[in-house]
Amino acid sequence: MTTTGVETRLPDSIEQDLDAPLTGESEEGRSRLSGKSVSAFRTISEVSAELDVPQHVLRFWESKFTQLRPLKRGGGRRYYRPEDLALLRRIHGLLYREGYTIKGVQRVLRTPRGAAKEDVAVEAAKPEAPRPPVEATLPGIPKPASNKAEALLREMLSELKTLRALLD
Repeated sequence: MTTTGVETRLPDSIEQDLDAPLTGESEEGRSRLSGKSVSAFRTISEVSAELDVPQHVLRFWESKFTQLRPLKRGGGRRYYRPEDLALLRRIHGLLYREGYTIKGVQRVLRTPRGAAKEDVAVEAAKPEAPRPPVEATLPGIPKPASNKAEALLREMLSELKTLRALLD
């Protein structure tokens, strides 16, 4: 491989993978889409095709998710490691299938994977301590109709806060 007269040598595993034919075989240890070994490095175009995401989106994700660091070669060519590909699949799933925002995915990736979701849900579901009722003393603001209505509204508010905490 030559770049502007300077000989750049890729590791043998990358060169072998780049020379390998693209087949649809689904042998053990091979990707169904590219025919490459599961442990092979992938180019941005291969990853883009596999995830069905434009290349510029993958580059954008690199800027937003610091955990994502593909190997860069001469001329800025990117080679994604298997662990990069696994992370990209996870990001893609969270964004496109589960409806997370970029910020939400960043938050999910920051939390350790071993943390039980139930623990997070239980902590989020703890209701806030009830606040003392505030009397309406301003003119034109009516007093609450009854204690029943107020209790019902407080209960609904508490449920909404619990649901919001679960979504965050």
